[in-house]
Amino acid sequence: MANLSISTATVSGMETRVDDYEIAAKSVDGVTDQKETEWINSNWTKYWGYFNAVPDLKSAILMKAIWDVGKGYTTEDPTTEIILDRITGWGKDCFEDILFNMEIIMRVGGDAFAEILRDDNGNLINLKPLDPGNMKIIVDGKGIIKRYEQTEKIGERKTVHKWEPHKIFHLSNNRLADQIHGISDIEGMEETILAEQENFNDMKKIMHRQARPMIMFKLGTDKQATIDAFVAKMDKAVNKGENIYIPDDENAVSFEVIQVNISSIIMEWRNDIRNKFYRTIGLPQVVPGGAGQSTESESKVIYLAFEQLVERDQRYIENQLWQQLAIKINLIPPASIRNEMLSDEQKDMNQGLNFQPAETTAGAGE
Repeated sequence: MANLSISTATVSGMETRVDDYEIAAKSVDGVTDQKETEWINSNWTKYWGYFNAVPDLKSAILMKAIWDVGKGYTTEDPTTEIILDRITGWGKDCFEDILFNMEIIMRVGGDAFAEILRDDNGNLINLKPLDPGNMKIIVDGKGIIKRYEQTEKIGERKTVHKWEPHKIFHLSNNRLADQIHGISDIEGMEETILAEQENFNDMKKIMHRQARPMIMFKLGTDKQATIDAFVAKMDKAVNKGENIYIPDDENAVSFEVIQVNISSIIMEWRNDIRNKFYRTIGLPQVVPGGAGQSTESESKVIYLAFEQLVERDQRYIENQLWQQLAIKINLIPPASIRNEMLSDEQKDMNQGLNFQPAETTAGAGE
């Protein structure tokens, strides 16, 4: 008999057999040592494809834009109101449509551009959104925007349009350090998006197999003609939902239904992937109504934090409109629960200090 002593156990060396996960280092897209540095979003078509192909991602970005600019705006200057009312974009837009458009494009691609059109007196007459996929940002040696270029391909001939900085309205999403462009919300979610799509396709196949399971037939013959005849009859019956009648001979035909049980872990993981779309762009699930098991108090705190994010995003747009277009507006913020939470806090404090007279007398308490 073999001597199976535990003293001969061997410890694995996983640190040398399994690679640690590493995140690649990345430099900012800042100014170079040349007189001009240019940048164009080479990933735009990919990000635009993700946005249109992944429903949860699209819903999250659209909903965030609705909260930021969807309630409209106010202005204290009647002249400004008249100017903005006359803006038509591509001919059928209004000013609110253009803000909504640029907010979404800024989050999808990192930057949004609109051509500024003015009359001979310098008055703003229109804003026309542009395709960010062929817009090039050019900065000088100090990292200051020098001009914008748009390359259009018409047949075999390329046409380049050039604009000075003051002729393009430009919004950048979370531009950090000395980068010369914004950062797409999708950039940090690419692996999550692919994982969600893979999970969806896997779940689709599983659910289809649950409704129409795979059946493994065991035929008591190896004659190809007999097998082919049985396959043709069975496939036809299954496709039409018909019954089929065969001789009662288990030695001739037997079958086994193949089913797959979906683990709850898979469903929880899928829900977590979906939630990432909302968390990444600063839209907690309590806002669209998917808070899960959050309590009322937790939901209120989450919503209050979300208010601060919306206000910050609204201030960015308001400031850019003033700096680039000399247009001053106030975007209408979402309904606030700040006063309600202060009232609840005051009630809690009052309840905590609601002593009985006997409880304030020394020696009277129990």
